[in-house]
Amino acid sequence: MKKINTLSWPLIIGLGALALIRPLIRIVGHQIDVDLGAATPIAITLVISAIWIAVVGISKTRHPVVTLLFTGLTYAVFSIILSGILSPMIDGRLDGPLANPIAIVPMLLTNALWGLTAGGLALLLQRLRGVKPAETIERY
Repeated sequence: MKKINTLSWPLIIGLGALALIRPLIRIVGHQIDVDLGAATPIAITLVISAIWIAVVGISKTRHPVVTLLFTGLTYAVFSIILSGILSPMIDGRLDGPLANPIAIVPMLLTNALWGLTAGGLALLLQRLRGVKPAETIERY
């Protein structure tokens, strides 16, 4: 619990919100009838991942793995909310995870895994840069 209280919640919320670029690009592409292909969502995910890893890995963010785990979960929650707001406006009916609640758990798990993976890479980047673990920093 102490670890959660020491996380940078503005950073987590900001990085989670940044990832909303993924669904927004898809929505805009659909609205203007542009086929983005299968590679575009993957490329966008890789760019967002690189940004998450760079921001957390280059900084001295404490607990990078937990920070990006919560970033992935924050993105999932934001995405669920965005879908709940926009799908009735765009399609005239509720669509997405809120219309199919059983999809919420896999969505949260997938994005938690995304955050954990990015967090592990951010931690590796911090260690390669010589940043000491948070527990060591707290002792001195």
